[in-house]
Amino acid sequence: MRALLPCLLGLMMASPNLAFAQMKLQPKTAPGTTETRYFTAIDGLMDGNADVVLKETRQGKTVTAATLDVCYPAAKGSDRKDRFVATLTVNGQNLTGTTQSLGDKLPVTVKLLRKPVGDTFEFRGQITIGSNVTEVASTDNSDLSEKEFLDNQTSDDGITPAPKDFTDVSPEAISVRIKLDAALDFLKGLKGEAVEVGLSSLSVSCDALRAGEQTINLTADPERATALIAKAKSTQGVVAAGWTSGSVEMDRTIRFAAAEWRDGDKINRDKIASAVSGVLAKTLAAKPAGADWNANTGKLTLSFKRPSPIYPALALTETVEITALVSPDKPGASDRLMLWISSPVITTADEGTGPKLHLSEDSTGDEEGGEPNDDNGSIEALAKEFKGQRWDADKSVWK
Repeated sequence: MRALLPCLLGLMMASPNLAFAQMKLQPKTAPGTTETRYFTAIDGLMDGNADVVLKETRQGKTVTAATLDVCYPAAKGSDRKDRFVATLTVNGQNLTGTTQSLGDKLPVTVKLLRKPVGDTFEFRGQITIGSNVTEVASTDNSDLSEKEFLDNQTSDDGITPAPKDFTDVSPEAISVRIKLDAALDFLKGLKGEAVEVGLSSLSVSCDALRAGEQTINLTADPERATALIAKAKSTQGVVAAGWTSGSVEMDRTIRFAAAEWRDGDKINRDKIASAVSGVLAKTLAAKPAGADWNANTGKLTLSFKRPSPIYPALALTETVEITALVSPDKPGASDRLMLWISSPVITTADEGTGPKLHLSEDSTGDEEGGEPNDDNGSIEALAKEFKGQRWDADKSVWK
């Protein structure tokens, strides 16, 4: 993330003789050579929340043109971004310009003093956005060549339009890259659809603002994913659509022959839920307490209950919850299915008759920084029940 620029607002500290001085630049090119250099980190701008690109065109050691591109929070603490791009007038060491922010249409004034200090540069001045004035006093700034800058801009949106199988991407996880001006209509078109939209993907990042495109993440039933991707690809403004990473972890996945687990071309979900629940009831030493298929995502949530071993005399109850996902092992027609199950999430409560003991539940799920709960060989037991294969991560094959 590039450093922020909104603190560039105040100090016109240039003396009259500085105003007419030529900028002294790093001796990186031969005299008279034209080149483009970039600053992507100007410290202290907008409390470090601004993403800045200052582009300079240089003739030898003299700056002949400059453009300042600043992306910043539209309001303090807001995830919504605004941006301005100002063409700056170069007058000695002074860089000045006016423009309008692209989102909120606020007037912007830039007044900067740029001073070489050894191999780095110092910026002081002001940036005014609407009525908000930000003072800038930033030292030790280094510049990049155009090649270095462009190399840093390359990014992977994680979209795979036509995966050979679902070992590197997840069957329920979809990404759509779309032009910013078409995103709203696309999202409105998803209202009422059996699909979930990733909330975080609705925030338009600075990279998205500069590219003019954003990537929207969706979760859908694997049986509808192919059709949903095809529909997205035909939508105006969509640049790319396909599968991406999601819930499925290969070390918790089995693959098995599909024939006995289908009714025609549809997965027999009741049969699969019953089989999975039966296996897990044994491995978890618990009684089945519920099975629910999510209509939007195609995920199965299974719950089980068993006595808690924490304090046997209190007769507390553990509820074990596991999420499962079943899908073809690749897009299109396939004679094999995949089954993934999550690590168990365990909660404990007093479910006895009469007054209840209220417990403060510590998190015991599979969370970052903690060990997942032991599922007592559930994956192996499921592989045996379904006559399935497990994934060999070392050889990247099913075994």
